[in-house]
Amino acid sequence: MPRTAWLEIDVDALAANLAAIRAAVPAGVRIEPVVKADAYGHGAGPVALALEAAGADGLCVATLDEALALRDERVAIPILVLYPVPPSLAHRAADAGVATTAGHAALLDRLVAAAEGWSGGRTLAVHLEVETGLGRGGVPIAEVADAARRITLVDGLRLAGIWTHLQDPGAATLTARQVRVFGDALERLAAAGVRVPARHVAASGALVLGNAPAHDAVRPGLAIYGIVPDDIGPVESALGALLRPVLSLHARAVRVADLPAGHGVSYGPTFITTRPSRIATLPVGYGDGWPRSLSNRAQALVRGVRVPLVGNVAMDAVMADVTTVPGPPVDEDDEFVLLGRQDDDRIDVRTVARARATNAWEVVTGMSARLPRVYHAAAGAVGIRTLARGENRWLGSSSGTATSATSRWTPS
Repeated sequence: MPRTAWLEIDVDALAANLAAIRAAVPAGVRIEPVVKADAYGHGAGPVALALEAAGADGLCVATLDEALALRDERVAIPILVLYPVPPSLAHRAADAGVATTAGHAALLDRLVAAAEGWSGGRTLAVHLEVETGLGRGGVPIAEVADAARRITLVDGLRLAGIWTHLQDPGAATLTARQVRVFGDALERLAAAGVRVPARHVAASGALVLGNAPAHDAVRPGLAIYGIVPDDIGPVESALGALLRPVLSLHARAVRVADLPAGHGVSYGPTFITTRPSRIATLPVGYGDGWPRSLSNRAQALVRGVRVPLVGNVAMDAVMADVTTVPGPPVDEDDEFVLLGRQDDDRIDVRTVARARATNAWEVVTGMSARLPRVYHAAAGAVGIRTLARGENRWLGSSSGTATSATSRWTPS
């Protein structure tokens, strides 16, 4: 690897989470994990390929270029873009077999106009988003039937689904109200004689809590990566107990030095040693997604022992105070874990999120592309992704041999 800080992605855990979610929903329900934002920081190309190999029925992304990038990496299963795409580029989605979302009258008008000008039998699958209370997107309930009919009347468009997104799955009353509004939308479509092939509402929070119908498909995001959403609070559920974290952050020091009492550490300094101290410099900083807000507020594991991360986080470095770690002095050969398990202890994503006053989504999606990602399974490493594209490799699940990035996947 080009550096001594890296992310490890557990492909077996990813497949196990998919299997756990499949077991938690009724038979026949499609599992369509969300791989937007570079698969929540885990690496969209290799994660999508791993999910496809593990039996995912489809994938969801946020933007058209995310979808097209997956097609470039030879992901073959259905892909849904969860936000409207520019109507002038909708033909590219149709040509790539990518479904898009309609959820605003003005943009739907433009999409219809664009599709009416297509030729050659091109057809775009469209999922209609319904506004049920999120306040962010979707067609108002009173306009659902008309919007659906507009889609069905255009030869170049096909109504493939209807969906909504829950505002706060942990709020039972609010969630129940959104589910009722969505049910009203379905009734209005049925009364208008509009057939909808796929209905989907539940994402990670609703799956863990079991408080929204699975309908025809579910869209696990954070849960597919083994993280229980922190906005639903502490919960005990059968599915939540089965989820296994997929991502961990590791580093080896680029310097370990003994500093005297009264010595400042890093810029500022906001930390000054009060005793002779052994300080390890780890090559991870806010340029990697380990933010400055964690300065003097986080820990790492080394030899299974928690040590404080001290001083201001720099763009490329954070320092660990390893003075009291038992055994021989910690040195550059010791491995640190900033996120994940080491021996009998674990630093989880939700703990780091609380320390930096944010949520788990921001912690994982903030992991920079310059952090190498090592993909591994029980049999060993199955791939690596770095900024040096020519060095990237992915072990195809069927071939068992490494292929170059350009022939199997490329970094986002």
